[in-house]
Amino acid sequence: MKPTPTFCKTDYHFLRELILKSKNSTNAKEANQLSQELDRAVISKESELDNSIIRINSHVTIEDVKAKKQMKIQIVLPSFADLKQSKISILAPLSVAIIGFKENDEVDWELPAGIKTLKIVAVDNTTEENS
Repeated sequence: MKPTPTFCKTDYHFLRELILKSKNSTNAKEANQLSQELDRAVISKESELDNSIIRINSHVTIEDVKAKKQMKIQIVLPSFADLKQSKISILAPLSVAIIGFKENDEVDWELPAGIKTLKIVAVDNTTEENS
């Protein structure tokens, strides 16, 4: 069974706004998928949100279960995306696949390379100043 994503109210409303702005863009498919994830999400108060849940600006270590390959990324707003720095847009398929999930969750998601099982190995939500 697929785990249920969890969001704080602030991120939830922010992502809804972002989806509305992205409906007619090149990210329309991802925006639609993100909208579907938000539709089934659990909404928590910021103070009650588990610190191991992936949010905007989270640093995440994920593993492709089949390939046994790990990668570290940071989920960022589209304007801050930079693949060379492993900063992935919240509207990228990989980010849509894992946002709202937490450490040790496994998520099946259709990526451009096919359906992958992704295990969330580690989540760091400490904010870095001037990053």
